Amino acid sequence: MENKNKKRILIFSTTYHPFVGGAEVAIKEITDRLGGDFEFDMITLRFDKKLSEVEKIGNINVYRIGFVSDSPSMSDLVKSPLKLNKYLFPFLAWWKAGDLHSERQYNAVWAMMAAFAGFGAVFFEFTHPKVPYLLTLQEGDPIKQIKKKVRFVYPLFKKIFTKADFVQTISNYLADWAKEMGAKKIQVVPNGVDLKIFTKKENSPIKPKEKILITTSRLVKKNAIDDVIKSLKYLDEEVQFFVLGDGPDENKLKDLVKKEGVTEQVKFLGSIDYTEIPNYLHKSDIFIRPSLSEGFGNSFIEAMASEIPVIATQEGGIADFLFDAKRDPDKETTGWAVDVRSPKQIAEMIKDILNNPEKTKNVVATAKKMVFEKYDWNIIAKDMKTKVFNKLI
Repeated sequence: MENKNKKRILIFSTTYHPFVGGAEVAIKEITDRLGGDFEFDMITLRFDKKLSEVEKIGNINVYRIGFVSDSPSMSDLVKSPLKLNKYLFPFLAWWKAGDLHSERQYNAVWAMMAAFAGFGAVFFEFTHPKVPYLLTLQEGDPIKQIKKKVRFVYPLFKKIFTKADFVQTISNYLADWAKEMGAKKIQVVPNGVDLKIFTKKENSPIKPKEKILITTSRLVKKNAIDDVIKSLKYLDEEVQFFVLGDGPDENKLKDLVKKEGVTEQVKFLGSIDYTEIPNYLHKSDIFIRPSLSEGFGNSFIEAMASEIPVIATQEGGIADFLFDAKRDPDKETTGWAVDVRSPKQIAEMIKDILNNPEKTKNVVATAKKMVFEKYDWNIIAKDMKTKVFNKLI
């Protein structure tokens, strides 16, 4: 029976499906599980003229705004004219939200990240101060870099935090930032994993003749894919590196592959449908992403759920779940940690994993157990309901 007392929540998010990242996955996984108690609408950017201006995706009524072009790639989103969309989003979204609120009478608004979506929510709060406002922090860029970008509008940027009635963060690292920025109420609820997808083993498009390293990530500086490429010269030629994802640094990374002389070892597979990623993970030997910064890092726990060992730095939110035997002796080991910008260390960790199968098996089992106990989306959605939404509204 339909719940006639559902609470209505309006989401501000600059991107949404089919443009998928960690934040977009989190929104969908949470809202899909809370449809019995809440109604969700969303204002987001359209980008692609093939996308409908209004459509329902899962449990969200999606309203798209902004400039469009024909079938843009992820890299096109940061070029003109589509680049202008994010600067216009706060104003266009505020206007659209006002129209929707007059019709729908929202019980709360929810901003995804302290950026252009956050500005849109703050503008709405200026004109509708009685509507509770939730801010979610999913940021992966270094905090110093974010502050530098917003330095000219810093007082307004800070209001994204101080005007929020509640701030939910996906890691303790981001919770510390929210506190520093003057947030009133803060609750850590991490991202999760769809265990049905990432534990289901099917035929893989990879033929496992060699030892396969794999990463799933945007090809941007912060993910340090270049450090993995540089590590290959310290390893046997049988070690192959598969790169799933695209981004503005793709050509730069391909040039580095040629420079390092590892053309035969690196395969750029481009953007892969999210539901296909587990097929690649299950036939790989090691997941690796030596990030320079991370708000949380969905890809790491997805790899852990897929039962492959993980090499990473412990930057930002990664420190919440990746525990190294030497660096975290008081915790059960869940992965292998390296310093930032350390290709030699990366090579050493790869050798350690490949040369010690029994130890690797134990670490992988511990990591999988942790994911099942803490990072199942069903658990995360329940926590969002009881610890965030029920307290906000």
